[in-house]
Formats: sequence, structure tokens, C-alpha cells
Amino acid sequence: MAEVANILTVSRLNELLKELVEENFWEVWVEGEVSNFSAPSSGHYYFVLKDEKAAVRAVMFRPYNRLLPFVPRDGMKVLCRGRVSLYPQRGELQVLVEAMEACGVGNLHLAFRQLMEKLSAEGLFAEEHKKPLPALPRIVGVVTSPTGAAIRDILNVLSRRGAGLRILLVPVKVQGEGAAAEVAAAIADLNRHGEADVLIVGRGGGSLEDLWAFNEEVVARAIHSSRIPIISAVGHETDVTIADLVADLRAPTPSAAAELVVKSRFELESHLDHLDIRLSSRMASLFRLSRERLRSLEKRLCSPVEKLELQRRRCQEAAFRLEAAMRRVLEIREGRLFALAGRLDALSPLAILSRGFALVSQEKDGKLVRKAGQLAVGERLLIRFNEGMAKVVTEEIIER
Repeated sequence: MAEVANILTVSRLNELLKELVEENFWEVWVEGEVSNFSAPSSGHYYFVLKDEKAAVRAVMFRPYNRLLPFVPRDGMKVLCRGRVSLYPQRGELQVLVEAMEACGVGNLHLAFRQLMEKLSAEGLFAEEHKKPLPALPRIVGVVTSPTGAAIRDILNVLSRRGAGLRILLVPVKVQGEGAAAEVAAAIADLNRHGEADVLIVGRGGGSLEDLWAFNEEVVARAIHSSRIPIISAVGHETDVTIADLVADLRAPTPSAAAELVVKSRFELESHLDHLDIRLSSRMASLFRLSRERLRSLEKRLCSPVEKLELQRRRCQEAAFRLEAAMRRVLEIREGRLFALAGRLDALSPLAILSRGFALVSQEKDGKLVRKAGQLAVGERLLIRFNEGMAKVVTEEIIER
């Protein structure tokens, strides 16, 4: 067993290593690509410097980064000046950066730009290739990790707002080797299956390296070839991937993608509710108007008995007027008749006879005798008086 004097605690070991490192690396220049950059509310910058083979943690405290003319971003290639130290609590080496210069864009960013230019030239980002989302999807296909936060967020939104929706999950790796191929294969499988109405493809947030599967050409071409509309939901709102540019619609987060799926459904339901309110209001208005018109007609409508009584009185009044008019006409006609009778009586031969005249006619044929020349001696005549008649024989004819 080792002597007690040679046994070190972990804390003591880290203190000795820290002294050793700081004494030998009190000023270094390190070139690398920025990754996992974060800037919390403290104002310090925390990131990782890496190259193709290795990585080291780095920190740039606020008094130093306040002098920087730019804010570092993931994928940026930088040259840092500082000193190397050891963080005792975790036993990790870190570079305490005091100055930084941008050296250009890192390899991943360069690859991103090159692929974006290539696909853009081929028209994969063109708006005419974008497919509209279905208004009332029945089945939603989801391509993501089965254990990540993304699927939990999607399921939470769809279960809360998408009553009746079926969810078809195709579990895949979303980072690391082979992730891009799995995502592309899942999209192709869902298209062959053909049951889903819309697809959500994505994952939660992470570094540029974590999201890189969604910047691979194989995923971009699988999205472009999909007959089913695809919503890309990769990372956070500030993360933009090739998949976002090719997809039919980009959502800033997986939760937002789920909201977009049910958005048209809720807009339609809201529109139907609005139409229902308008229809109910219109029907109520028409009902009130019809009721008012009915009341007005009720006031104007008479009962059959009253109407018959009214017609009876009108007929009675008309009969009285007709009877009076007929009496007046008869009286007028009677007066005219009496006048004509008087005139006729004045002209009647009988009236003349009453004044002492007589009518003489030949007995044989009843012709009136107007002059003596009509007669012959011995001819029998008939004399008519006002009262009575006499038969005579002509004895002599005297002509003037």
C-alpha cells in the first residue's frame, strides 16, 4: 500500500494540475471552429473550439467580450488568444479567451452554403413546388425521435386541439451517423404507405452539429420528392436548415408545427361558428318580422260571421236603393204613360164621337165612307155613334 504522504485528494490533484497548466500555457493562440455557443444573462460567452480531430471548452468573460466587434456564432472559424486553465470542479481544461479574431466560416457552414446554392439552382426552394396543407387532416405522420422533447410537444398540442386526429409516428435517429438516411427513408415509407394527410419532420434544438442531419442532401431530396405536404420543424426559431427551405412550410418549433396542422381546422370551425351565429341572428330577425306581420294581419282580419253580416247589410242597403230607384222610375214612367194616354184619348175617334160626330162605313166591307161619291143608291151603310150603331139604306146621293 502507498505511503499516506503520497495520497492526493481529487481537489488537490486538480489544483496541482491547474497550477501546472497555467504556468506552462499562460498565453496561447488557438485556431478552431466555434460550436455550442451560448451567451447567458451573465454576459459571458461559453463555447467549444474544435477542429477535425479534437475539441476544447472555452470561455470569454464579459470584460473581454465587450470589446469584440462581432458576436461569435456556431460554425464560425476564429483565432483566439488567451491562457489555458483547468476548471477544478469538473477537472476539465478550458481556454480563457481574452481576444478573438474571425478567420472565416467553418467547414459545416461552408458545406451548408454550398448545398443551399446547389439546391436553389435546381429549384428545390421554389414557391411553385410548395404544396398547400390539407384543411381537415385525418392522419398526421411524424418523423422524429421517439424519446425526444419534440414528439412530446407535438403529441401534447395535437391531443389538446386536434380531437379525432390519428398520429402515425415513424421513429428515427435525429443526429449522429446514419440519422439523415433514416429520416429520408421514413419520409419515403410514409409516401409509399399513403395514409397520412400531412407530415411533420423535425427535432428539438441543439448545436449546428446536432441539427446537421437535416442539412444533408438526401433529406432535402426526400422532402422535395414527397407527394404528402411536409412541415419542417427543426430546432428553435433562430435555427434554419436545408430541410426548412425545401419543405412546404417551415415551423419555428415542433409545437408550432402541430399548431399549424390544426390551424386550418380551427379556422374552419371558427368560421362555421361565425356563420351559425349570423344564421341564428338572421332567423331570429325574420321570425320577429313575420310575427309582426302576422299580428298586423290579425288586426285587419274579420271573423266570417262579421264579414257575412257586413255583406248582408250591404246587400240590404243595395236592395233598398234599388227598390227606391225602381219606384222613382215607375213613377216617372207612369206619369209619362198618363200623359200619353191623355194625348191619345184626345185624338181617339171615340172622343170625337162623344162630341156628336158619327162614323159611316159600308156594311159590305166595313170601309169608312169619307165622301158621298163612294156610295151608290140603295147601298147599306153602318153608322156608329158615341153610344150605339144604326143600319141605314142610301136613298139619294147629294154631292156638292
